[in-house]
Amino acid sequence: MTSVKDFSVERAATADALGRGRFVFTDAYSIFDWGRMPDTIPEKGRSLCAMGAHNFSLLESEGISTHYRGVVDDGSVVDLAETDEPPREMAIDLAQVPDLPVENGTYDYGAFHAEAGDNYLIPLEIVFRNAVPRGSSLRSRRDPDEVGLDVVEWPDEPVRLPEPVVEFSTKFEEQDRYLAREETDAIAGRATLDELAALAREVNRVVTERADDAGLAHEDGKIECLYHDGEVRVADVVGTFDENRFSYDGHEISKEVLRQYHKRTQPAWVGAVSAAKEEIENVDGTDWRALCESDPDPLAEDVIATASDLYTAGANAYIGRKLFDAPDLDGAVETARTLE
Repeated sequence: MTSVKDFSVERAATADALGRGRFVFTDAYSIFDWGRMPDTIPEKGRSLCAMGAHNFSLLESEGISTHYRGVVDDGSVVDLAETDEPPREMAIDLAQVPDLPVENGTYDYGAFHAEAGDNYLIPLEIVFRNAVPRGSSLRSRRDPDEVGLDVVEWPDEPVRLPEPVVEFSTKFEEQDRYLAREETDAIAGRATLDELAALAREVNRVVTERADDAGLAHEDGKIECLYHDGEVRVADVVGTFDENRFSYDGHEISKEVLRQYHKRTQPAWVGAVSAAKEEIENVDGTDWRALCESDPDPLAEDVIATASDLYTAGANAYIGRKLFDAPDLDGAVETARTLE
């Protein structure tokens, strides 16, 4: 479980009532579940905050309930359209997040829900996929015919799916796991899987339509949700270059660029991460990073600058407003091709 957002509580959630808090979007980044990497990407946090706020406003306009309250501008909570500066903080409603006990690598969701009651952050990520790009984990877990494709083997190039695929994975565990339906149902608690899947498809539709209007291809993404008083709301943040994969003219403009760059330039570290994740399955415990035999190296300054331009130029295009001082998206993507 990793995050590059900081989090503050203004009023704690209770068994009966939502609380209030704020996300602070940092310029840190994380890949392969490592946690915060050695570098920061300038303006990354603000670009994610702006994209997330824009998407929450779109969802609310479609009647989809969320935990979003606005962005923070000079101490006040306002709509994104009311500020001229890229925001770094987002105001949100909070649900309870009980402890998830773990013993010998086994997580006790029964104890989580006993404390959660009727107001909790659902300990799942609901993943939706419109395409299967290079690097997608779906390629290693499912055969093409299982997701509606009329081929025997996965082709090397990205593949569009005939219909979006929805999957469920763990949220609070040390290493994400994709789940079968029976286990997912128990982890979801009072929320139903059909409701969560339908909500994910609606969010996917809204983000995909906005991406299409901006000239982007929306490949996949996820939502997280809270459950309060019988209602499921979209939580965390939605439709950013960290939570979702987007491409432009066939080139990735999401965090996937940094994943693939590390695979190419730091294969020993990427291999050590994979080995540690496999090894932890055979020992008692959950901290696979302690078993990793190497750490990631910092990025070169030109790589950091290229990544920053991708985030900010992409955010400008998606929002439809030049909120950031960034090159146009064509120029940013052309430069980023050198990282492929």
